[in-house]
Amino acid sequence: MRNIKLVLEYDGTNYNGWQTQPNVPTVQATVENALMKLTKTPIQVIGAGRTDSGVHAEGQVANFRTDAQIPLSGFQKGLNATLPRDIVVCSATEVSADFHARFSATSRRYRYTILNREYPSALSRQTSYFFPEEIDVVRINDLCQMLIGKKDFSSFQKTGSDRINPVCEIYEAHWWQKAPYIYFEIEADSFLRGMVRAIVGTILTFNHKFLVASGVQNTRYQDAKTEFLRILEAKDRSTAGMSVPAHGLSLIEVKYNASQPLQ
Repeated sequence: MRNIKLVLEYDGTNYNGWQTQPNVPTVQATVENALMKLTKTPIQVIGAGRTDSGVHAEGQVANFRTDAQIPLSGFQKGLNATLPRDIVVCSATEVSADFHARFSATSRRYRYTILNREYPSALSRQTSYFFPEEIDVVRINDLCQMLIGKKDFSSFQKTGSDRINPVCEIYEAHWWQKAPYIYFEIEADSFLRGMVRAIVGTILTFNHKFLVASGVQNTRYQDAKTEFLRILEAKDRSTAGMSVPAHGLSLIEVKYNASQPLQ
């Protein structure tokens, strides 16, 4: 059996997330249906990240096993000809038998995009979150450095999640601005369900409460750091802020060990 690795890009607007669910459209099911048309056999596709409903991807990784002798270029071109236009196969490569898109991954990187101006956009309304209030990028960038490291992130986990171990290690978390957009990128070994959206929403709440509204006074900034630490240590979702909408979030990269052997 060959083990084929795909890198996928998709607009998650019309899908109930990555993972197959009964009676609703998902990215995984759509790719599996396209593969069945191409190979004439049922194939299970494994995804690196189980993106939620409405979340996009620029660098989702998936793998599947098949005995079909279709060339790699044939898989890429054939799938792109069969899939709807909001899902694209960027590459197809053959990998070792032990490669697993999810369990072989060493980290995942997400980006959240905010449109920060006085009026919304007709063109990017499905890929960015319109937020007209002033954002102190320098201060919130400093604040989110408190996330770095191996910690229990239960305070940012979606209520009702069935994950047993809430500990993740965040390697990088930073904000930057390229007007009129403000971006937040975060990389970790794993993520809890709804974690990135809850982090962004909480930081935007802090931006208004402690930074911009207070005239960016240093004493209020210290209050923000103390409160943010309290939320982290509480390990309770009710202590954190809102979750921002899914459409601003995108899985942009999945990383693997460079020594992962190929066939």
